Amino acid sequence: MKSSNMFYLIYTLSLLLGLLCIIFVTVWSKCYRGGFAWDGTGMMFNWHPVCMVTGLVLYGNAILVYRLPFTWSSSKLILKLVHATLNLGVLSLAVIGLQAAFGFHNNMHIPNLYSLHSWVGFAAVIFFSLQWLLGFLAFLLPCTPLWLRTAYKDVHFFFGLCILAMTVAASLSGINEKLIFVLNAPNSTAPYKKLPPEAYLANILGVLLLCFSLTIAWMILKREWQRPNPHASALSDATEPLLTENQ
Repeated sequence: MKSSNMFYLIYTLSLLLGLLCIIFVTVWSKCYRGGFAWDGTGMMFNWHPVCMVTGLVLYGNAILVYRLPFTWSSSKLILKLVHATLNLGVLSLAVIGLQAAFGFHNNMHIPNLYSLHSWVGFAAVIFFSLQWLLGFLAFLLPCTPLWLRTAYKDVHFFFGLCILAMTVAASLSGINEKLIFVLNAPNSTAPYKKLPPEAYLANILGVLLLCFSLTIAWMILKREWQRPNPHASALSDATEPLLTENQ
């Protein structure tokens, strides 16, 4: 019971941090960067950080689906479908965010994919896309061999955490890169080094994202918070056929 209470405390904290991340990035984009549009201007680019941060928060919650105690009595197949659907939403947000960034860059004749932020971020989207596809093939197709599910389960878990780390790295570097570009521009009246209000807000956003990711990683890695497997003695969780009643 004590362990369950601690889980819900950390889970509530992660929900609060995730909500604050979305609020902060929206306020930053709307109040300091001019709002939103889809016209090739900076207002189109503003969709990029909002979509990416929202996608990161959704991704964190998607990988917690199997950790929530109130879902342990649910069908494993339903949890797999919820997990896959949430991650598909994450992928959709990532695609929209990339379109916003590339569209703005192309319209303003700015090169694409030249910074470390863009390299890490684009790699994270590619890895995430492959992770979703391979996860679908391995865990949601009844025809997938049992030995393949077993072999891929740990790999899927490992790369899930790697993608979380990559998205946080891309987000933090992107926030820093944007602040340097806009606050250190020749026409700027408040350079980054003087920490104007916009810099404070964006820096706090970065700290919130880091704290959010740490709470997610803690809940995922803590063994006693893993979903219990009543069939572990006879058949491992990874090798149980998907479309059966005990799922």
